[in-house]
Amino acid sequence: MEIKVANKRRPISLAWRVTVLVGIATTLVFLTFNWIIVRSLEHHFAEQDAGELQAVANAVVKTLRAPGLQGNKDAMTQQLSAIAVGHHGISYGVLKRSGTPVYLSSGPDLAPVFAGEKSSVHIREDRLVIWRADGKSYRGGALEVDADAIQAGEPYLVAVAMDIDFHLDFLDMFKRILWWATLIVALIALVVAWFAVQWGHRPIRKVSKEIRAIRSSQLDVRLSPTDVPIELEELAVSFNDMLGRIEDGFGKLANFSADIAHELRTPVTNLTTQTQVALSQVRTADEYREVLYSNLEEFDRMSLMISDMLFLAQTENDPRNLRLANTDVTALIQGLFDYFGMLAEDASITLTLTGNAKPIWADREMMLRALSNLLSNAIRYSSPGSSVIVRLIQDEKYTGITIENPGEQISEVDLPKLFDRFFRTDPSRKRKSGAGLGLAIVKSIVEAHGGTVKASSQNGWNKFQINLPVIH
Repeated sequence: MEIKVANKRRPISLAWRVTVLVGIATTLVFLTFNWIIVRSLEHHFAEQDAGELQAVANAVVKTLRAPGLQGNKDAMTQQLSAIAVGHHGISYGVLKRSGTPVYLSSGPDLAPVFAGEKSSVHIREDRLVIWRADGKSYRGGALEVDADAIQAGEPYLVAVAMDIDFHLDFLDMFKRILWWATLIVALIALVVAWFAVQWGHRPIRKVSKEIRAIRSSQLDVRLSPTDVPIELEELAVSFNDMLGRIEDGFGKLANFSADIAHELRTPVTNLTTQTQVALSQVRTADEYREVLYSNLEEFDRMSLMISDMLFLAQTENDPRNLRLANTDVTALIQGLFDYFGMLAEDASITLTLTGNAKPIWADREMMLRALSNLLSNAIRYSSPGSSVIVRLIQDEKYTGITIENPGEQISEVDLPKLFDRFFRTDPSRKRKSGAGLGLAIVKSIVEAHGGTVKASSQNGWNKFQINLPVIH
């Protein structure tokens, strides 16, 4: 069956993200200002028009209230016509409440104004009516005049309107200018934001160039956190920490390779020498058998070393190999006491367990191997007639296992190196037994469980302390 892997889209670059966001923000700000400015102008024009309409309406009402004009239609018409002088584009009319026209000036049909909401005193801008007639736009308002105020038999309706095409044309032109201004400013903002981002990324490109220049032979090189912007300081520190770990790993790998070569060279040299000596002349069957037994010992030693190295690689590279389960540490140690009992008895060494601990969440076989390595070392390097003490301490967070034995004091210089692979405190590199990986295996197992292990040596006692976290 063919498995199709979906192509993952590459994330948009930071430069484009910042540029687009700045452009959108700038455009929104200018659009908001445009709306506010246009609304302010429209309100200003409405107030201005309302004031002019109010002045004309007041003049009309004053004429209607003038004494001696109520019965003289011609005189009233003449007076009302004279009001338009000095007011460009103004139209007005007067109707009786019954709908009988009293006066209508030339201009648009004022029916929409008469049908609109009327005011009793002032023409308000929020009550003005806007409509189109004969291809022009008008704004108008109406007043209702009481009959008592003009000494007439019924109230009058006064409608006033004006041509607002000039205002609307000005607003349309102003809106176009604002749109063009918004577009130009947005483009300028995009260009400036793009160059600003490119300029702001220069330190990143500089750091990237320095990183690319680092080779495996230059792992001691570090970035200077003070030479980068404060936003990149944490990145530089983190990179330096990572580089330090890589340098440490490379150093350990180089030492490990050298140690492997040394450890394998000895048995291979022994095997080669013994085989060459055996083949140098004809020998008896017993002599050949003795050579083969000697070779078998070297093969066993190499096999143990390879097994330990594979175990370390599996434990360190993939902690998921752990088979975690409820593990009774007290029972494990008692079992090890039984296992090493005869060895300790032959060396007149007493095994003692103090304290107690509840079961912990751990890999039983791995913990058994780690404790076995420490306990066997303690027995091997203890003087006859002494005692090996195992202490258990447990609290809410940690379970502590301490193995103590009297023996030759280890120097402060060697203590941190005890858990390194193939490390020996004896400069001659001789050992009583083993491949020199026992303590390295202990450290690997403990750290795979999230714990720590440390060694101390004082007052003639050597102590190895394991701290394992309590997992609830």
